Formats: sequence, structure tokens, C-alpha cells
Amino acid sequence: MTDDIVASVVRQWQAVNPGLDTGPMEIIGRINRCAALLQQAEDAPLRSAGLTRAEFDLLGAVRRTDRELTPGELARETFSSGAAVTKRLRALQDRALVERRGDDRDRRVAHVRLTDEGRALVDRLLPEQLAYERTVLAGLDEGARDELGIRLGELLVQLEGRLGGARR
Repeated sequence: MTDDIVASVVRQWQAVNPGLDTGPMEIIGRINRCAALLQQAEDAPLRSAGLTRAEFDLLGAVRRTDRELTPGELARETFSSGAAVTKRLRALQDRALVERRGDDRDRRVAHVRLTDEGRALVDRLLPEQLAYERTVLAGLDEGARDELGIRLGELLVQLEGRLGGARR
């Protein structure tokens, strides 16, 4: 067992309840702790550009699909609520990174596209963000990273199937 904070918690539980199966805690606890630490780091390149991860995810969704998306499509692409997408789009529009246009046939529908500035920002930031993430994972060798990616992918498919891909 590794000597991390979760290992310490597991040892404490095993001391007070030796028969307790802490196996799930050893996985879920570590995933949650990693996620919390990654959120605290706040993605240095994004932060330096004044973006949150969630805002960058919206910009990236429009860029990678290479077409206009509705707010509903953006919510599905980014696993976000409609209200969260609306709030983020407003901030991105205020920064002139996205534009919204009404639908020709249905005035209730909006279409979102990147501005030239938004496209340039995504194209500049993505390589920087990937380099940052590579550095975060540098303590793992290539085989370990590949194996971790495969196992997390398997877990994600199971969770999405059972839990329906929870929105954030």
C-alpha cells in the first residue's frame, strides 16, 4: 500500500474495524483526492489566460466540433447544466471569445460560435495546457500512464452506463 493520505485513512478504519472492506475507499478516495488537488492547481495556463477549466471546456467543445453549437449541445458536450452553460457563455461573450446568433426558424434557439479571438486563444492555449498536464503526470512512466488511462476509461464507461453521466 502506498503511503498517501488515503492509506492513512484506511489504516485508521482498519484499526477501529478490522473486518471492514476498505477496497472501494482506496480507489474512490484516491480518485477524489486527485481531482481535488488538480482543481486546486487550477490549470496554470488557463488561469494565466483568465479562464476557468469549465470555460475552456466550452471553448474547446466549439473548436473541436468545428461548427456552431446550441447551448443545449454545449451542455451535453461538457457535462454541464444549462444554467452553468448560460453563465459561462455570458462571460465568454463579454470577453468577445464567442458570439451567439438566433436561429432563423426558431427564435428560442441560439447558435454559438467562436470569434477569431476565441479560436486563436484555444489554438494557443491547448498545447500549453497539454504540456502542463504532461508535467502533472510526469511522475508516472509511459506504461503506467497508459494503464491508468485504460483503467479509468473502463471505470468511466461503467459509471456513465449506471449513473447516466452526472452533470456538473
